[in-house]
Amino acid sequence: MHNDDWGTFINDDNLFKKIEQILPSSKAGDNRLINELMPPIGDHQELWACGVTYLRSKVGRQEESKASGGADFYAKVYEAERPEVFFKSSPHRIVGYGTPVRIRKDSTWDVPEPELTLVATSSGKIVGYTIGNDMSSRSIEGENPLYLPQAKTYDGCAALGPCVYITDKPLDSNTTISLEITRNKKKMFEGSIAISQIKRTFEELVSFVYRESSFPYGCLIMTGTGIVPGSDFTLKSGDLIIISIDNIGELVNTVQ
Repeated sequence: MHNDDWGTFINDDNLFKKIEQILPSSKAGDNRLINELMPPIGDHQELWACGVTYLRSKVGRQEESKASGGADFYAKVYEAERPEVFFKSSPHRIVGYGTPVRIRKDSTWDVPEPELTLVATSSGKIVGYTIGNDMSSRSIEGENPLYLPQAKTYDGCAALGPCVYITDKPLDSNTTISLEITRNKKKMFEGSIAISQIKRTFEELVSFVYRESSFPYGCLIMTGTGIVPGSDFTLKSGDLIIISIDNIGELVNTVQ
């Protein structure tokens, strides 16, 4: 049996081989484990995020910030050498599978952002992948790009899970991210996109997050969203958000 805490266990450049060695002596779980899932992030790790990495995200950000005169910022960062990266959350503001995410009380336009999330070690090596929900206030960010931290970081602002997919091979470019939002059992929105549509490589995004910053316990990095509900949609309390990614599974959360 392995006795490392989660953060220490996953912060290993040889994680795939370590798990290969552990699996033969491990007992299989059952469906009851789904009720005990915690977000796959250690107590000393950080969650960062990247923005405007898909064309659809650029268009969406331009749309929401047009009135404030901030649309040009998003057009420029999409084409720039330096991507948009920002601190998203510390562990205590992140929830796992089946736990409610939140929308801000001082926001009028809110959406989930389904994102493939990288699990990187302290050396910057990508050792796994999980599903992330980057909850976002479009009304606050759209009012002024300088309000980004308030639009993005608050209690219950992110969900991670249901697991970490560990592989020693690059993800297939056809890997698909899907989003479904239901309200009172009625489907309000659905969309999907392949990760081949992302503008930048995962290694490039990691390199900018790690530039001049150290992560002794590793870091989880959201890679941006390519699925953006239209301006006529906003989340409401009670909505059910289902994000799925090939080979990883489903991340399910309700809105509080």
